[in-house]
Amino acid sequence: MTAEMELVTRLQTLDAQIAELQRAISALPRHIAEIEKALDSHFRRLEADRAALAANLKERKSLEEDNKVHEQKISKLRDQMLQAKTNEQYRAFQSEIDFCANAIRKAEDRMLDLMAESEPLDANVKTAEVALKAEKSNVEAEKAEARQKSEADKKRLDQMRAERTASAARIEPKLLKAYEHQRKRWGVTTVVEAVEGRCTGCQISLRPQFLQDLRRGDQVMCCESCGRILYYNPPVSFEHELATEPRGA
Repeated sequence: MTAEMELVTRLQTLDAQIAELQRAISALPRHIAEIEKALDSHFRRLEADRAALAANLKERKSLEEDNKVHEQKISKLRDQMLQAKTNEQYRAFQSEIDFCANAIRKAEDRMLDLMAESEPLDANVKTAEVALKAEKSNVEAEKAEARQKSEADKKRLDQMRAERTASAARIEPKLLKAYEHQRKRWGVTTVVEAVEGRCTGCQISLRPQFLQDLRRGDQVMCCESCGRILYYNPPVSFEHELATEPRGA
């Protein structure tokens, strides 16, 4: 690979890293929104359990109040029964007493059902309160960590943008223009290697004469099929590596 191609390949690497940092930074608000949404969902479930428990207690209290009224009424009716002058009056008082007593029994049965229903509700609320408190702490810690990482990414992004500007300035204008043009189309696969007579970007075979010219490495060449900038690294044989290895190694 020529020095020029090494520069443009480095530029491509920087562009890929810059794009990745930009994605990570832009994903932060969405990530925070997602974890806050999950926390809010758990809070709403807790509020629903709290509301159900409150409604249960309210109904029980209402039934208790109704029973007190019925008991007071029964007490008055019994006093009035003692003053009944006819059997018809006596039976009327007794009928009222029976009605109130029946209402009390129904209310007591309902209160027993409500008490049975309240036990798991109360347990759910207490468990959810503990879990929500721990989750809130975890969410705040995760948000702080994410923001800290994002700030580090922003600093790194500024550094890499500065490095990209410096790297781009060292590239021959014609090659830089070709790279920028193709980058709009191919992104991080703009500069690719030619391997075994093929462009590794589109996998199309290169013409023999084109490949021969590419091997010389004296000009910027783009794939005739996809337009990507091509470079060629000649294979190094095992024998060549041994021959070039320093003596005594």
